[in-house]
Parts: sequence; structure tokens; C-alpha cells
Amino acid sequence: MTDSNLLQGPIHGVHVELGATFAPFGGWEMPVSYEGTVAEHQSVRTTVGLFDVSHLGKATVRGAGAAAFVNSALTNDLGRIRPGKAQYTLCCTPEGGVIDDLIAYYVSDDEIFLVPNAANTASVVAELQKVAPEGITVTDEHREYGVFAVQGPRSAEVLAALGLPTEMEYMAYADAEWDGRPVRVCRTGYTGEHGYELLPRWADAEPLFRALVAQVRAAGGQAAGLGARDTLRTEMGYPLHGHELSLEISPVQARTGWAVGWKKPEFWGKAALEQEKSAGPRRTLLGLKALDRGVLRQGQNVLRDGEPVGETTSGTFSPTLKIGIALALLDTEAGIEPGTEVEVDVRGRSLRCEVIRPPFVETNTK
Repeated sequence: MTDSNLLQGPIHGVHVELGATFAPFGGWEMPVSYEGTVAEHQSVRTTVGLFDVSHLGKATVRGAGAAAFVNSALTNDLGRIRPGKAQYTLCCTPEGGVIDDLIAYYVSDDEIFLVPNAANTASVVAELQKVAPEGITVTDEHREYGVFAVQGPRSAEVLAALGLPTEMEYMAYADAEWDGRPVRVCRTGYTGEHGYELLPRWADAEPLFRALVAQVRAAGGQAAGLGARDTLRTEMGYPLHGHELSLEISPVQARTGWAVGWKKPEFWGKAALEQEKSAGPRRTLLGLKALDRGVLRQGQNVLRDGEPVGETTSGTFSPTLKIGIALALLDTEAGIEPGTEVEVDVRGRSLRCEVIRPPFVETNTK
């Protein structure tokens, strides 16, 4: 049953053909799985998986000095990269909370292409539009482009079979053509595996996705849904906005300070984040590996010796490790270090866990 209030991507009908089950996410009707989350997860880790993430936002900032303007607003330092590269960055409030985390594509000094999260696109665009100087436009292009992620050890083989570029370094992109249609190909992803994200025009999305499905299957992989996307990113300790990052959870607390250009003269939230970094955050994001049988979920209390010391922000069963894992914000004053044993209250049952510093499995992005 389709919820008429939910938005659908450009290839919804293809997902129906492929037998997907659906669920709402960020205001969109998303494929959760096709043949089972565990199988799709393992496909990405061992061969290749194909995700439709066209729900992700898209926006373009254009005009003389667009890169300098974006650099004065978002946390990371665009001066560290050049045209043809992409960068993970954050859009913060003056108080240091996170409006969104996103990818910025450096097209030129006068054009930056942004990929925010689905539910936050309008907010990011609105904040930039409020302060954009004369001559710089910020355009919401949410439904102008699709986004497909090809992830896994055989991802390059899939793209090469379609004549698409594969030799870019990590976080670099190339503007290419497939079947006479433009497509941007970037060496990025959200799984911890070698992979690519493809941005075709919305109207061109279906034929490209069908071609990708054929090549992914030929390489021994399969289409993968939102379920596997979540288990894969949790194994890597990657943050999800609304879980590990939010208006109440700063980059300092979430240990994403590496995406902050601390030496830049300005960015939104700079003073607040510098103060928090200097004083030390009141809580820090770490990982939990279950030592007992049980599945961890978001919003569960973490205890040590019966005393509350934090709360889980994400939790799942790890198909790779075959155990429950979670990310959790732990109180700094509790002094909990990796290797410490804690308990998680799982519906009234105490589940023993070891504290670790993510990722839970080896990263293979590069």
C-alpha cells in the first residue's frame, strides 16, 4: 500500500518489478530490501551491491565567488580541495548543532554542487539563500538528478562494463556520458567499501539503473535497499543525521571534528564549536559490541555498575560480525575508554557490551 503523502524517486516502478519492500524515510518511499537485508549486506562486502538513493537532496550554488561563500558557511575547508574533488562537510547552527551533513562537489570557484540528506535539503538551501551575497544563487535541484550507489569490491568492474570512468582517487569525481546522456561519477559511498555514486538527470535515471542492475548481477551482486545501507554504515561507525548528528549533537560530540576547518577564519557555529572543543564535550560517540546474544537498537540506556552513562544512537545486528552492535553517546565524565565493559538495557534485560572505537570492521574505501 502506497502512502500518497510520501515522495517517490524516478525509478519507483523498477523497484516494484524487482520485488522490493518499502518503508518511509525522510519523507520518501524507499526500498528497504529485495531478497533480504543480510544477503544484500554480504553482497556489498564480498562482490557488489546497487542502491537507489535518489531521495538524497541536490542543490547548486552559482555565481562569482560561490566557493568562497560556501566555505564561509559550511564547516570543512573547501580550500583543501580543487575542482573535480568532493568533500564531506557539515552545516551548523550558531550554537554548534548540526542542521545537516552533506557532500560538497567543487565544480569551479563559481559553482559548488551540494548533496544534503533528503529531509534537510530545504533547510540547508534556505539557510544559504538567507545570506547569499548579490550575484550568488542557491537553487534547490532535489528532483533534477537521481543518485545511484554502486558499492563493493567489484564496483569498478560494473562501471567499466558500461564505459564509465573508474580510476578517480577517493572523493574525486568525473563528468561523463552514458548512452549519450550526462552522468556525474564520484568515488564516494556510505558503506566502507570501494564504490561510486552516480548522478544522472532525473529523466535519464531508469535506463541507467536497468543497465547497472544487469552488470551488477553479471558480477555476482544484487540490488540492495535501505536495510543493508543502514547495517553497512553502522558497521563503519558512519553518522546518520537524526541519530549521531542533530541540532542537539555537535560534530565535537560525534567525533566528526575532522570535517571541520578549525583554522578557517569563519564558518557557521565556529565560536561555539571552538569553545566546546577547548572545554571538552560532555559526551562522546563510541561503539558497542554485544558480548551476549541480543540486538541493540536506538534509544537504549547504557549503564556501568548499574549507573546510567549514556544512550545508544543506532543499533543493529552486524551481518559481518554476527553480533549486535551499536553507536552510543557516552558521558565524558564517566571516563569510559575503549575496552571497558558496560551493560545496555534491552527491554528490561541487561546485555553486556564492550566499548570500542569504530569502525567495527575494516574500511576498504580507498
